[in-house]
Amino acid sequence: MRELVILGTASQVPTRTRNHNGYFLRWEREGILFDPGEGTQRQMIHAGVSASRITRICLTHVHGDHCFGLPGVLSRMVLDGVAHPVHLHYPASGGGTVRALVSLATPGLDLHLHPHGAAGPVADGIDVEPLRHRIEAYGYRVTEPDGRTFLPARLEGAAVRGPDVGRLAREGRFGDVRLEDVSVHRPGRRFAFVMDTAVCDGAFALAEGADLLVTESTFSDDDARLAEEYLHLTAGQAGSIASSGAAGSLVLTHFSSRYDDVGLLAAGARRTAGPATTVVAASDLDRIAIPGHRAADEGSLRPGERRAAT
Repeated sequence: MRELVILGTASQVPTRTRNHNGYFLRWEREGILFDPGEGTQRQMIHAGVSASRITRICLTHVHGDHCFGLPGVLSRMVLDGVAHPVHLHYPASGGGTVRALVSLATPGLDLHLHPHGAAGPVADGIDVEPLRHRIEAYGYRVTEPDGRTFLPARLEGAAVRGPDVGRLAREGRFGDVRLEDVSVHRPGRRFAFVMDTAVCDGAFALAEGADLLVTESTFSDDDARLAEEYLHLTAGQAGSIASSGAAGSLVLTHFSSRYDDVGLLAAGARRTAGPATTVVAASDLDRIAIPGHRAADEGSLRPGERRAAT
């Protein structure tokens, strides 16, 4: 199961309807909590997210609205008897803040600290890219491995059936039939998480090929001057980043309290994202399914053929 649960959509100042940041990604066996701001533990209760599901916590940076909920979440995990290891990823320059926050939590969790200070992989299937903010900040990309999609008509034509299909998938060949003869490349799904930043190369790199892209959208395009001053994105800039990367879906969040109606932010992002990208302005407690595999190598399909996942 792959699903994003929105725990909070506010920026620096929460509102009556928007909690501070918090995003929980269900990614098969992984449960990744991004940027737990104040109140995240309570929002998890409202959203039905069990603390025992968390396997990783990823901080983009150590501004309070992105990390002050950490001690409460860690303490709740201890209270619930979480026994599995939990991995905490964060920018290396924020190590003092992170260690202070961890020291406030109830001891007893098998917590592993993983500071990072450059672009690249930080765990299996998880990469970071530097962002442009007032302190060191990184965005995250979660990627599943590429695979193959079998074409049933070609399998039938090659007389490969039943258990032999599994053997072909494992070994790459069955008799004279090669895997590439009866299947097409299937790119692994990609989730990208871009928080506090001005427009930068790292944001574009993270968005590239994303099936679901989450970006901050602190300001409207009319407030572009404020966005540049505080090194945040406008809605239109978020849409442009999604368009450049051909992202399938764009989820906007991290809204300034000056906007009661975030519909205008969604409209601004749609103007620059283009028709191929679905744009959603998130609300607290939304649940957003990760889109399924996009079609690949359509030209290799014959008329009447359909896809069957490996």
